[in-house]
Amino acid sequence: MMRFAIFLLPLAVLFSCGGRASSTTVATTEVARPTIIKPQTYNYIIRNTYPHARTSYTQGLFWYDGSLWESTGEYGRSKMMRVDLESGRATKSVDLPKREFGEGAVLLDSVIYQITWREGVAHLYDVPSLKERTKIKYSGEGWGIATDGKWLYMSDGTDKIYKLDPATFKREATIAVTFNGQSLSLLNELEWIDGKLWANVYLTEKIVVIDPVSGQVEGVLDLTGLLSEADMDSTTDVLNGIAYDEATGRIFITGKNWPKLFEIEVIK
Repeated sequence: MMRFAIFLLPLAVLFSCGGRASSTTVATTEVARPTIIKPQTYNYIIRNTYPHARTSYTQGLFWYDGSLWESTGEYGRSKMMRVDLESGRATKSVDLPKREFGEGAVLLDSVIYQITWREGVAHLYDVPSLKERTKIKYSGEGWGIATDGKWLYMSDGTDKIYKLDPATFKREATIAVTFNGQSLSLLNELEWIDGKLWANVYLTEKIVVIDPVSGQVEGVLDLTGLLSEADMDSTTDVLNGIAYDEATGRIFITGKNWPKLFEIEVIK
């Protein structure tokens, strides 16, 4: 483990008008650098494939009560929806104001939190009715959001993930995310799986697995080619959307305007 020394040079005390220092003390303290984790590369198996609406610009995705719940983006088209897994159709839906661009969504204590991109507002809905109960204002951009069952975790497209108080969106802590010791930005949609934060990396087909304590990336899931070229058209956009069914261990993956949603098994 590498170490470095910090030298503390206390100010000398002046006792006379001559301005001479009576003494100078040098103290040395060794501080350990954190050990850099080398990320593992994970493989995967496709277990099932389901239909997904090409018109859904997926920004947030989670599993609850036997259904997928999906937040979509784009101005004038943003929604919060309950989606039937087998058909890919929305069984319940609420529109965001046309001036708002929907982003990530998560469920905590029977409340859905749906954030917005640059509008600085989170919409809170009752579940399963999707009746809006209130709004919370916050600063900065909103990209992805997840929960550990107590706190919220929000990304903003940088290398930072913010730990938030669910009642106020006050930032309680900031996680600086690194990959092999280097900052990793463009963190997008988030999911909490087995004590780790999973994040889509915008403009890539990769998902990173992050230690929420150190911020270090522990694993990388490369999903290049998950959606075949034959399934793409002019509207197809990037990979985005991770949902975890904790009861069964199923992981669901999709993308913006993808016609398919995949259930995968991750091989570590």
